[in-house]
Amino acid sequence: FAVRAVVQNFRVEGSSMEPSLSGQEYLLVNKALYFRVNLDSIGKFVPFVPDDDGRERHLFRAPRRGDVIVFKYPGDTSRDFIKRVIAVPGETVEVKDGTVFINGAPLKEDYILATPNYTYGPKTVPEGAHFVLGDNRRNSFDSHAWSAGCNQQQECDFVPEENIIGQAWLRYWPFDALGLIDNNEVKPQAP
Repeated sequence: FAVRAVVQNFRVEGSSMEPSLSGQEYLLVNKALYFRVNLDSIGKFVPFVPDDDGRERHLFRAPRRGDVIVFKYPGDTSRDFIKRVIAVPGETVEVKDGTVFINGAPLKEDYILATPNYTYGPKTVPEGAHFVLGDNRRNSFDSHAWSAGCNQQQECDFVPEENIIGQAWLRYWPFDALGLIDNNEVKPQAP
């Protein structure tokens, strides 16, 4: 039970994360990395924890740009998806001319299969949400495409933080592909 609380297995389906991940690969997902805690609750039992007005904080760290995450698809939470975090809360994301821009600065993305052939935004990621894209930009059902079926009152193109299951951590099958997943932080280039 304790192991299942912090690690989960996941099977990649489809080609949306190629070349980084291929269909039918099996991964371990680190669920503990993004654990959230309410410091007020802990402060009742541990005297040196400060009062925090009931807000939750990440125990280790928040998802960051470049993390490959597994999450419940916002349009149908019975389905789990895997994508890469491209923009975090407060950042403005735009896709144009085959390049992703964060706050007006282009991202250098060595891990993608092909540049995007669509436009998106500019849109600012709301608090408590993340913007995600597949590494196979021309063949991925991700944040750039989800808003098409939305009404104006919804923010469908972002993944709410409560939908995030964890970070893809280790590929264990097929055995010849055994290894850690590339979760290096991606920074925008100087404009």
